Amino acid sequence: MSYLGQILQPDEKVLFDGHLHWIIYRRTIILAVVAALCLGALRFLDDRHGLKFSALSLAFILGVLALAAALHAWWRSFTTEIAVTSTRVIYKTGFIRRHTVEMNMDKVESVDVDQSLLGRLLGYGSVQVRGTGASLERLDYIAHPLALRNAITSR
Repeated sequence: MSYLGQILQPDEKVLFDGHLHWIIYRRTIILAVVAALCLGALRFLDDRHGLKFSALSLAFILGVLALAAALHAWWRSFTTEIAVTSTRVIYKTGFIRRHTVEMNMDKVESVDVDQSLLGRLLGYGSVQVRGTGASLERLDYIAHPLALRNAITSR
């Protein structure tokens, strides 16, 4: 059962269920492309001076790094929950060592959304929820940040 399912009050309704954008896999994508280029270079290299072995070794190392980066990004996405309910904003990260931040909707003063040009094109951004006396930590790489902002501000 998800964290959100465990803490929801009987009269509370989920208005927005957020998640991280696929851009968190950018390191994986870059490493995999470079590893594929190294494998493709094998076709054009001759075996003098050990170039084929070097390219193959580099491709293997980059492939392992890409796999590790993919697992890390997947775990980060799997263990992150972002939700807006009828009474509060909830942000949870972690699995065993859990970090949760919740803010009552009554305490929300403003919601700031930052999007780069690439973020606007691909649909991700950073969201900062400011409240009376405190604020939620900055939520980075959020998919559909404007929808999240609208769910918080449309009470």
